[in-house]
Amino acid sequence: MSIDADDPEVFQSWLEQNGPIESIQAVICDLNGIMRGKRVPVEQARKVLGGGIRMPLSIVGVDVWGEDIIGSAQVFATGDRDGICGVTGRGALPVNWTSRPSALVPLWLFVENGRPFLADPRQALAAIMREYRELGLRPVVATELEFYLIDPEPDSAVPPISPYTGKRLDSDAILSIDELDDFGEFFSDVYRECARQNVPADAAIAENGIGQFEINLLHSDDPLKAADDAIFFKRIVKGVARKHGLAATFMAKPYGTRSGNGMHVHFSLLDEEGNNVFDDGSDEGSAVLKHAVAGLLRGMAETTLMFAPHFNSYRRLRPDTHAPTSISWGYENRTSAIRIPGGNPAARRIEHRVAGADANPYLVIAAILGAALVGIRNKWKPPVPVEGRAYAAEKLPKIPADWGQAVDAFEAGPIAAEIFDPVLRSMLIACKRQEIAGFAEQVTDYEFSAYLEIV
Repeated sequence: MSIDADDPEVFQSWLEQNGPIESIQAVICDLNGIMRGKRVPVEQARKVLGGGIRMPLSIVGVDVWGEDIIGSAQVFATGDRDGICGVTGRGALPVNWTSRPSALVPLWLFVENGRPFLADPRQALAAIMREYRELGLRPVVATELEFYLIDPEPDSAVPPISPYTGKRLDSDAILSIDELDDFGEFFSDVYRECARQNVPADAAIAENGIGQFEINLLHSDDPLKAADDAIFFKRIVKGVARKHGLAATFMAKPYGTRSGNGMHVHFSLLDEEGNNVFDDGSDEGSAVLKHAVAGLLRGMAETTLMFAPHFNSYRRLRPDTHAPTSISWGYENRTSAIRIPGGNPAARRIEHRVAGADANPYLVIAAILGAALVGIRNKWKPPVPVEGRAYAAEKLPKIPADWGQAVDAFEAGPIAAEIFDPVLRSMLIACKRQEIAGFAEQVTDYEFSAYLEIV
C-alpha cells in the first residue's frame, strides 16, 4: 500500500486500519539481500515517507556480518558520504509478528544530485528495466522460493517438532499434505501477512527435505515488484516462524546430505501490445526466446556470483541434487540450468533454475534479465538443447563450483560489465573477497576433530 506523505488524513487512516503502530523500520536492501536501516518513531513517518532519511552509501556493500569493507573507496576515500533514501512506492507495510507492532518502509538510495545510486541492488534492477522499456518490452517475472523449518534451539539445523503430533520430523515427505497440515497454523499466518503486505503468495508444497517447503509467488509485469515480493516474503516467513516457536532458513544447503533451497525464476516478455514475444505458436518458442536463452548461457559463469553469493551456496550446486551443475538448456528438463516449460504456447516462458534461496532477488533478476537482453540485442543462437540427464553430459561447460572462481569470473566478465554498474561490481567483489578471507580463517569442529590427534 502506498501512502501520500503530504496527506496526513491518508496516513492517519492507514494507522487506524493497521495500528496500533509504535515505530517505523526505514530500510534499504544491501548487496547480500539483508535489510539494513533505522528504527524511527511513528511520529516521524512524514520524514521517512518524504525522503528525509539519509544513510551512508557504503551500507549496501558491507559484508554478511555487517562489517565495513577494509579499504573500501565508499568508506574512506569519499569520507563515507550519505545518500538520500527515497521511498520505493511500496508505502508502509504492517509488521505484526513482533512483540510491538511496527511498520516497514522500503527505501532505495540516490546520490546528492538526485540520480540513482546504481550500486543499490534495487536501482541496478531498475536500470535494466529502463533498457527494456527503450526496446518496447516488458518482462513478466515470477519466483519460487524454498525454505526449511527447523528447531530454533540447537546451533545446527535440526528438523522441527510437529505442532500436531508432538514428534520430530524424521523423513522426507515430498508433496505431503499431512506435513502441510502439521504446520497449518504457521502457513495460515504466512498467507495472512502476505496479504497484508500485498505479497501474492500462491501454492505451498512440501518439498524433498525434512521440514522443507516451497511457496510460489504469482507473476508480475513489474520485475521490481516481483523482487520486492521475494524480499518481503523471506522476511515474513522468518518472522512468522519465530512467532510459532520455529526458525525458518533460506540457506542454500542447511543439511549437507539433503536437498538445497532454490529460488527458481520464471519470465516472459511482452511487447507494447501485450503479446508474449516468446510465443510463435510452436512448442519450441520464438527466435527471441532462443536469443534470450543464448544470452543467459553465455553470461551464466560470469553471473553465477549473483545466484550463489555465499560460502554455503556452493554446497547446493552438486550433481543429482535437483540443482544444476552444467551451463545448459532444455525443454521440460529439470536437470538443466535453463528449462523451457511445456504447455500452452501463449504462456511460453523461460525458467532459470540456478539461484539459491539465499541469493538477493534484485541481483538475481537483474542478472537474468540483463543477460537475456544482451542475447536478444546480439541475436545470439543457443547450442542444441540437452535431452535427458544434463549431469551426465561431460562436454557441457560447468557452472563455477567454487566461490572464488565465481568472484573471478564476475570480475573479468564482459557480459557482467554490461549488466552492472562499475561501482556495484567493485563493491560486491570487495565484499565477497573479504567474506572468503573470513571463512578461510575459521577452523571448524569437524576439521578439528579430524586432525587433532591423527596427524
